[in-house]
Amino acid sequence: MEDLAYELNKEAAIIARRACEDMTQETPDRPRYVCGALGPTNRTASISPSVENPSFRNVTFDELVTAYTEQVRGLLDGGADILLVETIFDTLNAKAALFAIETLMESGDYPRVPILVSGTIVDQSGRTLSGQTGEAFIISISHSKPTAIGLNCALGPAQMRPFIQSMASFTSAYVICYPNAGLPNTFGEYDETPEQMAAQVSEFARDGLVNIVGGCCGTTPAHIQAIVEACRDFPPRVPPEDLGRSKMLLSGLEPLIYDETTNFLNVGERCNVSGSRKFARLVVNNDYEEALAIARSQVENGGQILDINMDEGMLDGIAAMSKFINLISTEPDVSKVPLMIDSSNFSVIEAGLKCCQGKCIVNSISLKEGEADFLHKATLVRRYGAAVVVMAFDEEGQATTCARKLEICTRSYNLLVDKVGFNPQDIVFDPNILTICTGMEEHNGYAVEFIEATAQIKKTLPGAKVSGGVSNISFSFRGKEVIRQAMHSVFLYHAIKAGMDMGIVNPGFLTIYDEIPKDLLAICEGAVHNQNPNATEELLHYAETHGNAAGKAIESEEWRTWPVSKRLTHALVKGITKYILEDTEEARLDTQLYPRPLNVIEGPLMDGMNVVGNLFGSGKMFLPQVIKSARVMKKAVSHLIPFMEEERQRTLLENALTDDSQHYNGTVVIATVKGDVHDIGKNIVGVVLGCNNYKVIDLGVMTPCETIIDRAIKEKADIVGLSGLITPSLDEMIHVAKEMERRGLKVPLMIGGATTSKTHTAVKISPRYSFPAIHCLDASRSVVVASNLMDQSTRDDFIEDIAEEYEEIREDHYDSLKDRRYLSLDAARSNKFQIDWKHQPLPVRPTFLGTKTFKDFDLRQVLKYIDWNPFFQVWQLRGKYPNRGFPKIFNDETVGAEAKKVYDEAQTMLRDLLEKDALRASGIIGFYPANSVGDDIQLYHDESRTNVAGTFYGLRQQAEKDRDSNEPYYCLSDFVAPLESGISDYLGIFALTAGFGCNELSEQYTQDNDDYNSIMVKALADRLAEAFTEYMHERVRKDYWGYASEEGLAASDLLSVKYQGIRPAPGYPSQPDHTEKTTMWNLANVAEETGILLTESLAMTPAASV
Repeated sequence: MEDLAYELNKEAAIIARRACEDMTQETPDRPRYVCGALGPTNRTASISPSVENPSFRNVTFDELVTAYTEQVRGLLDGGADILLVETIFDTLNAKAALFAIETLMESGDYPRVPILVSGTIVDQSGRTLSGQTGEAFIISISHSKPTAIGLNCALGPAQMRPFIQSMASFTSAYVICYPNAGLPNTFGEYDETPEQMAAQVSEFARDGLVNIVGGCCGTTPAHIQAIVEACRDFPPRVPPEDLGRSKMLLSGLEPLIYDETTNFLNVGERCNVSGSRKFARLVVNNDYEEALAIARSQVENGGQILDINMDEGMLDGIAAMSKFINLISTEPDVSKVPLMIDSSNFSVIEAGLKCCQGKCIVNSISLKEGEADFLHKATLVRRYGAAVVVMAFDEEGQATTCARKLEICTRSYNLLVDKVGFNPQDIVFDPNILTICTGMEEHNGYAVEFIEATAQIKKTLPGAKVSGGVSNISFSFRGKEVIRQAMHSVFLYHAIKAGMDMGIVNPGFLTIYDEIPKDLLAICEGAVHNQNPNATEELLHYAETHGNAAGKAIESEEWRTWPVSKRLTHALVKGITKYILEDTEEARLDTQLYPRPLNVIEGPLMDGMNVVGNLFGSGKMFLPQVIKSARVMKKAVSHLIPFMEEERQRTLLENALTDDSQHYNGTVVIATVKGDVHDIGKNIVGVVLGCNNYKVIDLGVMTPCETIIDRAIKEKADIVGLSGLITPSLDEMIHVAKEMERRGLKVPLMIGGATTSKTHTAVKISPRYSFPAIHCLDASRSVVVASNLMDQSTRDDFIEDIAEEYEEIREDHYDSLKDRRYLSLDAARSNKFQIDWKHQPLPVRPTFLGTKTFKDFDLRQVLKYIDWNPFFQVWQLRGKYPNRGFPKIFNDETVGAEAKKVYDEAQTMLRDLLEKDALRASGIIGFYPANSVGDDIQLYHDESRTNVAGTFYGLRQQAEKDRDSNEPYYCLSDFVAPLESGISDYLGIFALTAGFGCNELSEQYTQDNDDYNSIMVKALADRLAEAFTEYMHERVRKDYWGYASEEGLAASDLLSVKYQGIRPAPGYPSQPDHTEKTTMWNLANVAEETGILLTESLAMTPAASV
């Protein structure tokens, strides 16, 4: 019946058109539309039907395009208003349908109509039949700009929900969802009633997950009617911001999300017949199984994208490309990464694109054959749904200078964006990495020209990426691999700093920058920067005198004589697995140094991984080496796990306790929510509740919502407690409450942490949860709350009182919002804080620009700067006036004696910590030329103030003030000289920590059942971090910046903020946006220099950091 496809679809659409018109005539306020459905066909372009021949396909992309074109023509000619590509189990089939639709629309024969795309997740793995995750599926088909994306078939609403929820947060398109009526029974029938299904689907609508709902297999008109009634009153989902506008999105079976905060992308180069003799030999000899092994090794060694090139004279490039990519599709470990289809023959590129269900990169197109050819190829690339590499070639030839590279790339960018409609994030420029040290003087500047062009592209072409074939730089040294590795490492180190995003490299063949011998490094630096005219001769001489053993640090077994801790670190950094088991066992048996197996992990193994992390973060080590190091770490940990488990079992037997061995007042599950690392308050609550005979299940920090809820159900919790310190944690707490409601939990929720409040709990959390959500100010309050909730005689009255109190808080809050008035932003700006910059003393220039790092800082220097008042708040010791503050608190009748005791014990521990260097401190300060531009502050690379290094975005006050006061509306930018003033101003940033070693110490105390000291060490680490900040700020004012060099304030004056200058922090009122931390971290390389990291919610870790 294939020959009837056009007529069948056209007639079906005509019938549907007639029915729509009839019903619309009856109820004109509810217009009906014809949606023409394009099913998946009964064949799959990504999977072979033959086990014996995995590269075979029983349908091709072109055949699918032809079939879908006929179907689409029939549907549109019959009057379809919408096209729906549905039940997609193979994304390549869907891409063929979308290609057919776009080709017809581009022809001008048909008007553009909305396109809906619906995939099918086949089971709880969350993947399509062809293996893609939901996110990878969205990335693969988003080039068609569908009106809606979603799921249908295979699953019922309950099973489909987590995947719809994930999709809803990932796409800016509308979300369509039409599940089956549950899962089929043993007879293949569907048992979910209209009422059951409608209740579940309505939850999707209630929670803002969907825009279009319906039913698939097993649903009837009664099901659809019930769904309509259940969802009628809910507002549609509001789509989030388009991720693809700020990030490069690629996909294989899994998504690859890349933006400016991500480290360099390695494109594996060895599946290239032009660049790898071994790969070429295997392909020419039709030994594709071994060729596939090379692809697998590229991914295992850290290739995040896989370059495929079949340009060889003895090959049929189209056939070889198709066969190899079809084989890759059968290997999930390889096909999980995106592919780069690489050829000088565009027909070969098309052949590769027709085999890829993911979103890949085309390498490459250029202006070499003129604009018409360029636009034709670019249009096809976009229609196939790929990103594109553009070479710096035009009609005049290859660009070799920075100016020419930029000229060609700018012209290409404008054509792609303005004429073809390319998303700038999908444009990758290759400004030509050309060979240096060829013996021709004019070639010596090629590396510099590339690096400079990279910086200019990143500055002037927003969103565009930069790539290149790294091995080209050293082509004149073929066969001298030590020289080539060193040159690649040096070149990449500087190119990445300039903004290079990705490079075609052999991921298993890179040298760590810091491991290059100093003499070889100096020659390579001179060659790359064109600062040494004799570099070529010196590199040749080096290769001749050192041979291929050069640069292999400690090639002998000398390192085997080192202490075991140093050997473990060396093995991790070098990725050596040969001796890791025997060295790990040696460390485990040394119980004086490592009393427990865990100590081996937390000691020498983590020390080694910290070295790896620092090298990687600073660009001196690349992802492949990190993966090898992780492999070594995994082997070591796997060896220790049986011993750790044995230790745990022994402890259980010695204690002879089970869950039933004592009667608890109740079970409480507590956790610091996802994205937050702060747990002092939570730990105190756990201890206090435990002392009051509650069974406490502490899930630790950074706890996902699902873990909290699943564990609460498993433990049959009587109460769930959530903790958090940073403001993003407030939103996560709301999410947990909503999910607890959705999953039907009926246990009270306690909310605590420094950033929480009774008002926020009452207004934002309590309305989302049917059971009580109660704010607990401190640990003592948590005991009162828990006791009232568990006492059946007081429970109901207590809950009723809380409900009434929180209702009053909500009413007061909303009443206050009615009274609060805001100025327009323009009005607030017109009444900003004014400084007469022309008549002010000129800003003082810091003694240096850039950053200064303080590693292993001596904390003894900060003791006099400690503010002890927050320390007593941790222990919930509050004196009454006039004995509130330190040291007057010791005189308080109620808490004085206990405060003195805790203080003395803190002094004892503090001395011990400092004597043993048990807490390690690091920090960084930086000074930058700065000027304000409106409400924002721009920081510059240098005093020329032409290149912006980063921008801090200010938020101006807008809440209306007393009109009689004439008080201005402040913004931080008011205090920095405006750019137009011509005045050179400056801004400093800092990040400090005193928390390295803290978690290990705290954990050690916890393992020893010493909760008091476990909390004490964290409280002291926090105090030291704040004192470190006061110390450093004073040094900045007096020395490093020097604007208050004569300052002579006492420590008490410093704590009272009597000095000149401020230090606003992200997340606080003057700079409320936590994302500004990301700007600081990127600008000053904070993570790499200090080890202070940011969580996904932008909390700092270690927690004792400022």
